[in-house]
Amino acid sequence: MSSGPDARTIVVIPAFNEEESLPAVLRQLREVVPELDVVVVDDGSADGTAEVARRAGVPCVPLPFNLGIGGALRAGYRFAADNGYERAVQFDADGQHRADQIAVLLAALDDGAHMACGSRFAAGGYEVGRGRGLAMALLRVGVRLLTGRRFSDTSSGFRAVQQPLLDVFATEYPVEYMDSVETLVNACRAGYEVVEVPTRMRERAGGVPSQRPFHLAYHYARLLVALLGSPRRAVPTRR
Repeated sequence: MSSGPDARTIVVIPAFNEEESLPAVLRQLREVVPELDVVVVDDGSADGTAEVARRAGVPCVPLPFNLGIGGALRAGYRFAADNGYERAVQFDADGQHRADQIAVLLAALDDGAHMACGSRFAAGGYEVGRGRGLAMALLRVGVRLLTGRRFSDTSSGFRAVQQPLLDVFATEYPVEYMDSVETLVNACRAGYEVVEVPTRMRERAGGVPSQRPFHLAYHYARLLVALLGSPRRAVPTRR
């Protein structure tokens, strides 16, 4: 397999009812990173999300019903692994992620990381509400206690992953709780090299947020229980 800038890379976009914002996201990727392949995972949308992808000439993995962000990302990683990609970039369909920041994530993989996480707070200029900010602060403390590592944006979904972790995510990516935090903790505890890099992000351009405040609190609680009981795993040999 290739490594560095020559590695085959695909952008994975999980999408649930994102007909409104997806066209601009796909156009942005086409204009800024035309060298990267893209796949949209339609997570059981009730609108025209899948049709938007098809009209743009982008492969679409249709899920028969809504599995949630974790299930959609696992399907996207499975598509990447089955089609021989060495790297995958998680990219939101709601317009928050910026295509010009993908290079920052890939540069971290070039430097040897298995996973690079984009932090909207390390880059500055991004604010959240008081309740959400408190929940994120508690998560930062929990992740530090579980991993011994400091991360400023534990729930960021803007990430890049390379082999062998990509293959792991294709079969074991969590489909419950808060997938972004759980994968961060599991990857660190398994011994993978995980780094955080500052990346600029926008407010969502359309669609509906995947988590409401009440649901966030509920999932935060479930997540911490699950992580506290999760075992450490050996790291597969890197190819």
